[in-house]
Amino acid sequence: MDTPYEREIEGFTVRIERDLCIGSGNCVNLAPEVFELDEQNLVSFKDGASEAPIDSARLEEACVLCPVDALLVFDEDGEQIVP
Repeated sequence: MDTPYEREIEGFTVRIERDLCIGSGNCVNLAPEVFELDEQNLVSFKDGASEAPIDSARLEEACVLCPVDALLVFDEDGEQIVP
């Protein structure tokens, strides 16, 4: 079962470190089908993010663009690839 701030998406595990998030919105701008800013202006997963059709390269780029490394991405072997 997914935790509130971790999802399996396109073969990756994406984790949000909300204590680091500054609400820049870069991830939302590039991957609005996966990410949104909540009422605290912090990134969260959109409902249905795990099933959202998104190109894996664009998902990875959306996470790389985070200026404070609040988005972590792990490959299917559990190796951290972002940041």
